[in-house]
Amino acid sequence: MNEAVNSPRIVLGSTSRYRAELLRRLITDFEQAAPGTDEAALPGEAPAARALRLAVAKADAIAQHYPDALVIGSDQVAALGDLILDKPGSMERACAQLAASSGHDVDFHTALCVVDTRNHRHYTHVDHTRVRFRTLHADEIRRYVEREQPLDCAGSFKCEGLGISLFESIDNRDPSALIGLPLIALARLLREAGVSLP
Repeated sequence: MNEAVNSPRIVLGSTSRYRAELLRRLITDFEQAAPGTDEAALPGEAPAARALRLAVAKADAIAQHYPDALVIGSDQVAALGDLILDKPGSMERACAQLAASSGHDVDFHTALCVVDTRNHRHYTHVDHTRVRFRTLHADEIRRYVEREQPLDCAGSFKCEGLGISLFESIDNRDPSALIGLPLIALARLLREAGVSLP
């Protein structure tokens, strides 16, 4: 019997091209859907808690439209001390974020939620990455932002591109987490949900 016939649909609850590219390393046959979730922080909410809450909310928002599916939600929150570094949205804000991060550690909390809509079970994980920025000069920051335009990236960089040149070090267990989808954990959660990987 063809095993693929019995496999549930897999839906990525995100329109992010970065997350889709990462998921294709594990699975080629999946759908994408926009969760339309309010991503505002709650008062006093810790970064890791915010990331997990939003990953669950995104997966739940999509899950109600997809019976017999595994729905993947993910969210990433970047924090410079107590300051949350949201997606900058503009060149000026990206430059300001990188100037603030210069010479400091930035913590990235990347959360996953896999919802099995067949039994309503939730599988979750939060990954932590610490990035140490080297001391950055204003002209370096401007050149970087103009070249890569990381306006839709928390922390204002793309580590899979030229952003790697901004760092002194990256401390994590899963390099894919910093891009936005921790594949080591996701593979484990999908196996727990019955998906054969590899």
